[in-house]
Amino acid sequence: MEPSRFAALRRRWGIGLLAVCLLAGGVYVFLTRSGEAQSRTAKQGASPPARSVPVVAAAAKTGDIGVYLTGLGAVTPLKTVTVKSRVDGELVEVRFREGQIVRSGELLAQIDPRPYEAQLIQAEGQMARDQALLKNAQIDLERYREMIKQDYIPQQQLDTQVYLVRQYEGVVKTDQGQVDNAKLQLLYSRITAPISGRVGLRLVDQGNIVHANDSNGLAVITQLQPITVIFTIPEDRLPPVMAKLKAGERLPVEAFDREQKQRLAVGSLLTVDNQIDPTTGTVKLKAVFPNEDNELFPNQFVNARLRLDVMHGATIVPTAAIQRGPQGAFVYVVKADQTVEIRAVTVGVTEGDEAAVNSGLSPEEAVVVDGTEKLREGSKVDVKTQTQTSESPKKRRS
Repeated sequence: MEPSRFAALRRRWGIGLLAVCLLAGGVYVFLTRSGEAQSRTAKQGASPPARSVPVVAAAAKTGDIGVYLTGLGAVTPLKTVTVKSRVDGELVEVRFREGQIVRSGELLAQIDPRPYEAQLIQAEGQMARDQALLKNAQIDLERYREMIKQDYIPQQQLDTQVYLVRQYEGVVKTDQGQVDNAKLQLLYSRITAPISGRVGLRLVDQGNIVHANDSNGLAVITQLQPITVIFTIPEDRLPPVMAKLKAGERLPVEAFDREQKQRLAVGSLLTVDNQIDPTTGTVKLKAVFPNEDNELFPNQFVNARLRLDVMHGATIVPTAAIQRGPQGAFVYVVKADQTVEIRAVTVGVTEGDEAAVNSGLSPEEAVVVDGTEKLREGSKVDVKTQTQTSESPKKRRS
């Protein structure tokens, strides 16, 4: 081999060996650093710091809670009357305003009374004439009775006079009836309120001719005080209600709006219907309300709540604390070490935002009412009471 070619070959081998050494050194450094990073990461992940779950808790309390039956109902007036005219004539005066509260016997409208005044005068004149004829016949009868004693007239003449007097007496009674009827027609020309209540919209304007057989009438009066609510309950809830009524107990009833947020009025149960609706399996109940402030309006839909009983000394928690699972109802109880425990409970009566716990919980134990979605058995919690959460917006606003 020539010396020049041998030297070139050595240089190439040297360069290749140097490149291999540099590559091996870089790989070693990379693997070393990656191992240290993974070791640090493993150490950090092995012991993460425990984080507390923020929750809102409330303490169970001892108190009274009502046992209620609820049902959808409608406000129904005790009386609704369509005011109609009982005589024919021109409506010359309307004295009521639409929506006015009127009293029984108050004058509402006036029909032209002149035709009925004339009929009354005519009837009274006819009766005065017949009364005079009767009086004259009675005087003749007394005269004939004296004359028959002296045998001046025959018995037949006396008998005729007796029956003539009776005839005039019948005529006078007929006249009296005509007079009374004329007075009644004149009285009917004054249309008065048959009941106390609220007048609806006017159906006939002044100046129209009204008739006794008109179907619409002049206006509608609805009694508002007191007023009733008719609502329904399931038939299987009827026995305890009937037992209370038979014992003479007064059962309070509350009327709420559609959303069951605002209480409109408080009354009492009046009666129960005499049959169950077979198509719905419900029975109707009627409650009466004083309605002094006109909170209830006819045909208004309301939610009625009948208080059947009161549980005394019950353990009460917010309904938001009650959770449901495959095993039944449970609550998250906050322990002294600020961890939670899952506790199975038996839920009794529920009233609004409160529920009675029959077993599984003691008074004064704190239960979680907000933030339960992130909790597990033994979870660490950061507890805030309901009082603190309600006050914090005020502090932020100030």
